[in-house]
Amino acid sequence: MTKKINLFANLKSDFASGLVVFLVALPLCLGIAMASGAPLFSGIIAGVVGGIVVGYLSQSHISVSGPAAGLTAIILTAITDFGAFDVFLLSVFIAGIIQLALGFLKAGSISNYFPTNVIEGMLAGIGIIIILKQIPHAFGYDADFEGDQAFIQNDGSNSFSFLFDVLNHIHLGAVLISAISLAVLISWDKVPFLKRLKLVPGALVAVILGVLLNEFFISTGSSLAIAKEHLVSLPVPKSFDEFKSILVTPNFAAITNPQVWVVAVTIAIVASIETLLCIEASDRMDVQKRYTNTNIELKAQGVGNIISSLLGGLPMTSVVVRSSANNNAGAKSKMSTIIHGVLLLISVLSIPVILNKIPLATLATVLILVGYKLAKPATFMHFWEKGKYQFIPFIATLVFVVATDLLKGVALGIVISIIFVLRGNLKRAYNFKKEEYEDGDIIHIDLAQEVSFLNKAAIKQTLSEIPENSKVVINAHDTEYIAHDVLDLIREFKETRAVDENIRVKLTGFKEAYELENTPENNNHVTIEHYYDIVKREVVRKEEVKEGF
Repeated sequence: MTKKINLFANLKSDFASGLVVFLVALPLCLGIAMASGAPLFSGIIAGVVGGIVVGYLSQSHISVSGPAAGLTAIILTAITDFGAFDVFLLSVFIAGIIQLALGFLKAGSISNYFPTNVIEGMLAGIGIIIILKQIPHAFGYDADFEGDQAFIQNDGSNSFSFLFDVLNHIHLGAVLISAISLAVLISWDKVPFLKRLKLVPGALVAVILGVLLNEFFISTGSSLAIAKEHLVSLPVPKSFDEFKSILVTPNFAAITNPQVWVVAVTIAIVASIETLLCIEASDRMDVQKRYTNTNIELKAQGVGNIISSLLGGLPMTSVVVRSSANNNAGAKSKMSTIIHGVLLLISVLSIPVILNKIPLATLATVLILVGYKLAKPATFMHFWEKGKYQFIPFIATLVFVVATDLLKGVALGIVISIIFVLRGNLKRAYNFKKEEYEDGDIIHIDLAQEVSFLNKAAIKQTLSEIPENSKVVINAHDTEYIAHDVLDLIREFKETRAVDENIRVKLTGFKEAYELENTPENNNHVTIEHYYDIVKREVVRKEEVKEGF
């Protein structure tokens, strides 16, 4: 039975942390909606639902849900392909139902089956996409969302060639605001004096400075002033009816569109993985070391995405940036998350006019830093130092996520990881060594504890490379299980090729019978004598090996 928690028990500390998370989440909700090519209001809706609904349903006391940078590539591609935001919302609605079903099916451990290097490669690829797509906004050029999200654009250009086109559309005011915002964001956590203001997030300070600078440029009639079309554009409802008219609902008429279902499954999988990884990180951050039921979390996320889609909001996940800010601000319970959602709702209803003064260049700068954190050089070095089996799937996933799309990139990364795992297992099936004697070398092949059919190819290759007139010892002292295929292979080598090429083979340590898997109960003992003429159980010392030939 789950212990009941009094949400109001730590209201003072939870309100303070909720305020901090609200200040962090506000620019991120707007920025991620902008990066996704969606209405900016949809990002706020997702933040409100993620805070209030998911915050209440979740068992996590630290994690905070909302629109996530990890979904921007999927959202932007889907909206572009569908050509209608309401059709995309249907995919979000279906994704929520899938997540809800995953929760009931107790699929909360699904994240354990995805290699960390592939997940990190996916996030790094998304980070690079965010950076490439936000650089034009930072220079005051806000036209890239008219095209496709993909690396290769519809007109034949690509994300890099598009950056050169930005040089023809530079706005000095936007560049100045972006530069100042970037300086604030980089220095906020590093300058000792500014560290004392840690309760005030750097992103909020950057946004406020961006607004004040542009208002100064406008009031002085400066050519550096940023025009209205390059500012945040949220609807300003004057009545409740107008507010209701702003909300977009899913277009259920598109339910038969196969692409809608493909996008829905993609969102459900990626959002679930990102959420489960964040929950794991949040549980580690929690000073009280409380455990979060991941199946309940999937249900909460599913309900949240269903409600968000019905209100016209973006899909959401549990987000590390906000969760970390929540923990650092001293949150004691999930009341902090709920408070942040309430504050987001109040802000969008009460101060949309002020929010509409935020330059897109400032939000772009915030997102560029978010992208950098996802694709920071330290991540590349981490997997490089782990060796090629970790680095190659990581870099392949990253490159394909950027060059094609997220699903293809992740699929390639998983396939490469599986190949490396199989290859590693094949190599661990046996130990190959030579021992030199006066009258020639003796080749030792020591089999592992379990030798399955997956090891057949590697063992076959090794046996085929043994030269004529050799002496070979195949040692199975430590082996508990050998597949039929491998036994047949060794028998054929000993009885046929070894005889033809004068290869003297000594078998040692083989059992008289092995418990073989996938065989009938009354016939699951296969005698080794069926395969070999002589079986010796004793450990063979060097001198005995030499004499045995």
